[in-house]
Parts: sequence; structure tokens; C-alpha cells
Amino acid sequence: MPINITMPALSPTMEEGNLAKWLVKEGDKVTSGDVIAEIETDKATMEVEAVDEGTVAKIVVPAGTEGVKVNALIAILAGEGEDVAAAAKGGGDAAAPAKAEAPKEDKKADAAPEAAKAEAPQVAAAPAPAAASAAAKTGDRPFSSPLARRIAKDAGIDLGAVTGSGPHGRVIKKDVEAAISGGGAKAAPVAGAAPSAAAPAAPKPMSDDAVLKLFEQGSYELVPHDGMRKTIAKRLLEAKSTVPHFYLTVDCELDALLALRAQINAASPMRKTEKGDVPAYKLSVNDMIIKAMALALRDVPEANVSWTEANMVKHKHSDVGVAVSIPGGLITPIIRKAEEKTLSAISNEMKDLAKRARDRKLKPEEYQGGTTAVSNLGMFGVKDFAAIINPPHATILAIGAGEERAVVKKGEIKVATVMSVTLSTDHRAVDGALGAELAQAFKRHIENPMGMLV
Repeated sequence: MPINITMPALSPTMEEGNLAKWLVKEGDKVTSGDVIAEIETDKATMEVEAVDEGTVAKIVVPAGTEGVKVNALIAILAGEGEDVAAAAKGGGDAAAPAKAEAPKEDKKADAAPEAAKAEAPQVAAAPAPAAASAAAKTGDRPFSSPLARRIAKDAGIDLGAVTGSGPHGRVIKKDVEAAISGGGAKAAPVAGAAPSAAAPAAPKPMSDDAVLKLFEQGSYELVPHDGMRKTIAKRLLEAKSTVPHFYLTVDCELDALLALRAQINAASPMRKTEKGDVPAYKLSVNDMIIKAMALALRDVPEANVSWTEANMVKHKHSDVGVAVSIPGGLITPIIRKAEEKTLSAISNEMKDLAKRARDRKLKPEEYQGGTTAVSNLGMFGVKDFAAIINPPHATILAIGAGEERAVVKKGEIKVATVMSVTLSTDHRAVDGALGAELAQAFKRHIENPMGMLV
């Protein structure tokens, strides 16, 4: 019986990927564990191993194909003793159930069958007929995705009066958005409530055509968004739309830290490599910032949390994500249990993660999760800025440049190297006083860096 090879989900959030390269060709024999292809996700290029043994009967998706959906059929194997030509013709049936299951998750709700996509969503101006109502409801609640219900609730839309275009009449995100833009299916006002003026419709973003009309033809070129840029845009829009940010800025004096860093680097032992003798470690200011943030969360554990609708997730360790710029975007590899690691261990681990991040060789577990993040633009001369929180984190620290400033000490003006840092905080999880306590804990470790060595 033919064996179907489908696009694997290489991370929990992956919805599609680019089939960058096939490492086998039709007619090749493969065994379990053989690397057969390279898949580009939004963050990394990863190898795909064969699970079964057999002969490659047909490559369904050619190398270089972009936007291949998870669970889509990409190749067919002929089992041992099976006719390869017959297998190439007979494979493919097993891919259908995988596609049908995609709408289970909110973010995949729009991946409905093609027949459902072809039918434009309709907005009912009056209560739906009994047959449609029965198909669209489960008990007394409309049959809809959680995301559709949340959007409908915020916009005052009656889901019972919206015709769903998802599988089995399920109301999905685009149906509710169509109802909002069409002005229909508004929920009935609560009995006894005073009439109020209709809320103004939310402004819609300009269409691509409308944007391009603002520029002279021939004065630009169009560069299609890759998967990484789409993911960054989607996640940052979600973060700013759903996370109530507030910001706290503190100034930290760096002179003691810079002196200690120079002393530690000067004491580094040498080790032999192919390129000759090199220091065993070379600390950067950013390495010490990572350690200081990890220790601050250890000192203020109430701020080392993540928000969910049902619970406050209290983390036992400080897993610090570090923003790394790579071509086309950025990625945040994570230093796990940073509060327990030495500065030299953090430095060497960060160098390895940053290199593999730029080569797009990180594994999903190396950049997903974490409990906080650090974004440093000081090396670009940026004095201060406010970073956007990356859920599920409740905090992110934005690091500005260290610069010489005049400071007043005991009534006298002195010159000190000062760095401005801004803590962005999710107000649902961390209140103002708690955020200030975390910022002060970070400042204390930066200005008394010897404590980070013990």
C-alpha cells in the first residue's frame, strides 16, 4: 500500500512552510531516519527525516514551493515489494482527513475546504431559518470558533444571525468580520437599556491598491512578504491589540559594570583552537544585562509570570529571550535558567545561539516560550525606546546606549556612564508597583555587578 509523506508540523504554531530542497529523488530507496528534505519555517530551516522505509514513488510538491500547508501531501513512498508506478498513481487519499481537521484551532479556522472558500460568507439581516440555525448551533450556543465568538462579543454581533462558511456551517473569523463591515447581525439591545448612538465603525486598513495609488508608477518595486515577516506582523499586531502595555524607565550607572567586565575578560584563560589560541570567554555588556534581568526576576518572583484567561502562570526559572536581528526580521533565542548560569556560560551560549539564529538553524524549543525578553539597541546609539511584549511573556526590557552624562552626587556634578532602560509590562499580570520593584531590582544588579558573580 502506498505510504503518504505529508508536510510535518515542525513547531506547535506552524501552519505552513516552504519546501526548500529535496535531498532524494524519485526512485531512491529510503529507510527510517534518512533525511529526505529541508523545510523553511518562518524562523528556521529544518531537516525532515523519513519515518517509513520504501522507494520514493512520486514527489508531489517540487523543491522551492512556498506556503505548503501542514499535513498537505508532499510525496509518496512505495512499500517494500510494491510496484513503484502503481504506488505513484494510488497514493494521496490519506491526506484528506488531515486537511479536514485543520479548522480545530482558531488560527487555522480559515483553512476551510475549497468548496466552503468558494462560497462568499453571507450576513443574515433577520434570524436564520430553522435548518441553518440547527446546523450552526450546538445546544444554545452558536457553532463557532472561540476567536469568532470573542470578536463578535467585542463588536456586539449576534452569532445566531451570522451564516457560517466553515465546515458544517461553523461561524469563523471572516464571517464575523463580514458581519461587522456589512453592519448586519447586531445583537439585540438589553431590555430596559437606554438607547445610545451607534458606535462608529472601526477604520479599515487601506487596501494594497489604495496604497500603491499614492505613489508614482515606476518609483517603487514590490517585495513579497516572506513567512518570517508575516509572522512578526501578525504576532506584534496581536500583542498590541490584546496586551495592555505600560512602561517604566530607569537610568542605570554602568561604570562599575564596565570595570568588572574588563577585569573578567582580562583574566580569561586561553584555549587552543584551529585558529590558534583564543580566550575561553569574552563577556559583552549584553551578557551581563541578561544575567541581571534573570536575577531580578528571581528576586521579584511575582513578576516572573504569564497571563492566561484562567490562571496566572508562575514560572520557577528565569528563561530570558534575547532579540537577535537576522536578515528579514528578528528572532529571540532563549537562555534557559539564566539565573543559575555563570556569566561565561551565558556568554558562550548566547554566541552559539546568535550564530545559529542567523543561519536559521535553531530548533523550535530554542526560541519558543521563555518568561521574559531583552531587546538591546544600544549598539546603534539609540538612547531609549519601548519594546512590544512578546506573549506569553509579561515583560520585556528595552536597552538603550550607555553614554557619559552629568549626574549629581552629594551636591556635586560628576560624569558617569549612564544607560536608560525601559520595562514594558503586561498590566493584567504585573501592576505598576510590582513593575517598579522589578525595574529597581534590575538596576541594583547592574550598578552592583559583583553580586552577579556569587
